[in-house]
Amino acid sequence: MFESTLLHVNALFKSHGVHEEIVHMHTLSGTTEGLALKVESRESNVYLLKFDDPASLGPARQLLETYADSPLLPGVLLAAADDSYLAYAFIEGTTHFNRGAKKDWMRRLTQELLNRYVRCEDADYWGRPEYPRASWQHFNEIGIEEARGNLGSVLTDDDYRCVKQTAERLFAPHAVRSGAEPTEKYRLHGDTGVHNFVYREEALVGVIDPSPMAGPILYDFLYAFCSSPDELNLETLLAAFDLLERVQVERSRLIEETRIQLYCRIGLSVKHHPHDLPGYLEAWNYWNTLSL
Repeated sequence: MFESTLLHVNALFKSHGVHEEIVHMHTLSGTTEGLALKVESRESNVYLLKFDDPASLGPARQLLETYADSPLLPGVLLAAADDSYLAYAFIEGTTHFNRGAKKDWMRRLTQELLNRYVRCEDADYWGRPEYPRASWQHFNEIGIEEARGNLGSVLTDDDYRCVKQTAERLFAPHAVRSGAEPTEKYRLHGDTGVHNFVYREEALVGVIDPSPMAGPILYDFLYAFCSSPDELNLETLLAAFDLLERVQVERSRLIEETRIQLYCRIGLSVKHHPHDLPGYLEAWNYWNTLSL
């Protein structure tokens, strides 16, 4: 494990030509098996310095560098040649709370990050590089099965069958011929939820902790929309969707894909955020009453 002392951190920064003196630091919780340090320089600049598996930090660095023009992503300060460590600007604010209106932060997310996404030309897989899937259908099937395991009796077997059949119809290989199944992969953030959105004065100011993956832009868009139980209505969705470039789908398909994403999100809520469950179940009933 890297020695997390001011002496070692300053030596590391200088080795990359960064001549700011680090005067304060403390360890952050919530990281995986790696080490995350919040460090502050004498010039009052604050950075996040992470040490982790290169298989995790490498894709994160690549994503941050690819979308360096997005005002929502932190700028990379330095990185190891072998991707064993990475430092980038620390975005001050709060996650989860004081979000303001979903319609507002979804619009900003769409305009300032999602519309900047580029195709992931070098990926021969769908989903995450550490768990590569042969097709987008396969990626969704696994997510639906995991959600079903978490849900127990919270939703019905009919709900499961309906979601599964919808995913099969929308994402099956034969759908490629009709242009329905996504064929273009984009470099996605992969974890666009309110737990990774930084808010300040009830406005979205940053998106942190990427878990990069290859997939359609609509995935990150709907993941963000479903990541909190508030304002899960069609009006809020369409207000942001109308600003989403390079995604052309009929309203009926948008509703169906939202149902799939919502089903998976309710499964995560049961496992990790049970206090959100009443709001999600209300939203589930709402989305199942919408006509296609």
